[in-house]
Amino acid sequence: MSATYRVTGMSCGGCSKSVTSAIQEITPGAKVEVNLEAKAVTVEGADEAQVRQAVDAAGFGFEGRV
Repeated sequence: MSATYRVTGMSCGGCSKSVTSAIQEITPGAKVEVNLEAKAVTVEGADEAQVRQAVDAAGFGFEGRV
């Protein structure tokens, strides 16, 4: 099951890669899709706490589910 979360501070491909890498580092095998325009990340294979931890560690703002 996937969930979409609002993530602030992302503005480029590098940001997208940083968030994706951080989530996959905490939860290897997680599927991550970043939508820069919507400032959202859709994740399958990780729970909300794991996503929050990864986003915070990458230096972006986690605002919860969309």
